[in-house]
Parts: sequence; C-alpha cells; structure tokens
Amino acid sequence: MRWSWFMPYHHFFIKRRQEREERERAFYFYENGSVLLEKLIASCNGKPIPIRTFSAQQLFQATNNFSSEKLVMGLSIWYKVSLEGRMVLIKAYFVRNAKPIPIRTFSPQQLRQATNNYPAQHLGVYWYKGSLEGRIVLINRLDYDLADLAINDLVISAQMSGHSNVLKPIGCCLHTPIPILVLEFAAKGFLADRIFVYRITELQHQPMVWERRLKIARQIAHALSYLHTAFPRPVIHMAIKMHTILLGENDVPKLSSFYFSVSIPEGEADVEAYDCFRHFGFCAPEFEATGKVTEKADVYDFGRILLELLTGEDSLNITRFTIDPAILAEDGDGGASLQHQLQAVVDPALTCTEEDPQTRPTMVDVTKQLRRIERFTQTSEVLLGNLQNLKLH
Repeated sequence: MRWSWFMPYHHFFIKRRQEREERERAFYFYENGSVLLEKLIASCNGKPIPIRTFSAQQLFQATNNFSSEKLVMGLSIWYKVSLEGRMVLIKAYFVRNAKPIPIRTFSPQQLRQATNNYPAQHLGVYWYKGSLEGRIVLINRLDYDLADLAINDLVISAQMSGHSNVLKPIGCCLHTPIPILVLEFAAKGFLADRIFVYRITELQHQPMVWERRLKIARQIAHALSYLHTAFPRPVIHMAIKMHTILLGENDVPKLSSFYFSVSIPEGEADVEAYDCFRHFGFCAPEFEATGKVTEKADVYDFGRILLELLTGEDSLNITRFTIDPAILAEDGDGGASLQHQLQAVVDPALTCTEEDPQTRPTMVDVTKQLRRIERFTQTSEVLLGNLQNLKLH
C-alpha cells in the first residue's frame, strides 16, 4: 500500500514514454519514407521526375475545398484552378482507384514477434527467418547506421522483382532508425553453404552436382544481364558473392543485397561506388585503383563466382586451380564429356577476371556462352544415352 501514492505518476511516466516512442517512430517513418520516395522517383527513367510538391492546404485553397464549381470532368475528377498565378488542372483520386506500390509496411512490433525478438541464433549476418501473417519470410535487419543502404536495397529489389532469380521484397518497416526489410523466404539457404567445401563439411550438407552448379551460374548471369541492360542506365550490383545468392525451392538461385548498387549517370562512362570495401582485396582491380566502376566490375565478381563453383573454395583462398573433388567424383562413362564442360566454363571464368576491364566480356555474352555450354551438356547426355543403348543391344 505504501507505493499506492506512486501509481498515478507511474502511469503518467509510461504514457510519456509511449508518446516519446510514438514520436520517434513517426520521425523515422517520415525520414526513411522521404528518402525511399526520393530514390524511387530518381530511379524512373534514370532521371528525377520534375514534380513539385504542394501542401494539402494549398490544393484545398486552389480548388475552393474541391468545390463542384471547379469540377471540369466529373468522371475523372479534374479541377481547373489557378495555382501560383498559373492555370492548372488538378486530378483527385478516390482511394479505391489508387494503385499503391506493391511493398507492404509492417510495424516494429510485428517484426519482433515474427522473429521471436531477433534471436542470437540467426541465419546469417543480418538475416532472420520469421513467420508473418501465416507466411514464412526472411527479415533483413542491419546493425549499423546504414539507412540509405537499406533503402537502396529496397528500391533496386523492387525494380528487379519481376525477375525469377532475384529475391523478391514483400514489405518493410520504416518506423525504425534503419529500415527493416521483409523478403520472400529462400528455403535452401545460402549458395556458399552448398559450394564451399569447408561449409559443406561443417554443416554436413551434400555437395551440389555439377549440372546444377552450371544452371545456377547461367541463371545468375541472366539476372546480372537484366540489371545491366533493362534500365535506361546500367545498374551495377557491386556485391556479387556466394553469400548474396540464396537458394529457393529446387535450388533456384535468388540474387539479393543491392545495398551498394549504383547507376551510371547520363553522359558518364563510369561512376564512383561505395568505398567501404574498396581496400579489402576482393573487388575489381579498377575499383581498388580509382574508386570508379562500370558494369565490368560485376563481370569480374561473377568470374570469381565461376571459379568458386569449379573449385569449391573461396576465391580469396585459391592458391592453385584444382577442380572440386565432389565434381570429379561424378566422373563415369561420360568422363571425357564432363572434362570438356569444365574446361568450357574455365574459359569465361578466366576472361571475366582479366585485370583490364576492357578485355572482359559483357554479362550478356557470358550468359549466352553458359547457355551454349548447358545445351552442349544436355546434348552430350542424349548422345551418351544412345551410346549406352547401342552397347546393350
């Protein structure tokens, strides 16, 4: 009873704290939302759209509170008004007719509940498995003050979401200092865990067969080709690594982590990229030397992916080139054919990692080359099957 005098103050302090937290969430929502909108607008046609913003009060005043007297075309809800000394048309929309960007927003509480409060045992750096509205999802939560990078990832992911080999964004939470992203779930985890020999041993996974490795290489090459060519200006991923490729059902690869992606500006041949990993030894030589890149930087990183698919080793640790023993263990009656296929992939791997970016192929050329190798593989299997049938007869 002696604390009963404190209870009214206790509720007062709780209410004040809740109000402060609500103000903070609102601040981060508008701060992050404005950056997100700015990037979305800037990404359209490679140029900022020349659209002014007006307050609701300005538009209410210009239209006399959207008076029927100002109505020009009733069905389309157009108003003819004078705004800043200029005759303009204002179009009003009913909510039911609006077409929002297909990115949901979630509250911090929803995501904490979905991940069981972000446990220490998570899938990888920044990645958590969660259940949200009856659906298994991946939740990507950065630890540092990198809000711009998280928003960049969301914008590029949304633009690329039509490609089957890109991890699709579902939604985000903008109420936190660093936006939290919600993405489709990749059931088979990270590609690194299925290719790097030390990870396979550690996790007791089955090594991936060569045919599947080749298919994954071709699919990721196609996703990068799309990134480089589908937009008015080439977009460079800048972080093509085994840990930024996830695997969905049936080992379908999903490219992710567009944090550092940059677009080459109009009229420019290259662009300055994010400097954080420039001097760590795993980037394209021209980026390390100048801080500037073209899409050939992605080609270099993809060449390293090919080398890792062939060797089962992290390309930073490769001291001599040897094919992954798990691939060679597949060798059978089609041994000569397998050797030809491997050699055929070694060639683009080496040309992609040339020191001079001008001598590297484009990702479009690499995709075509890998597709030809894949078709050769399928043709060889048919021929081998016919040969075995002949032997049986």
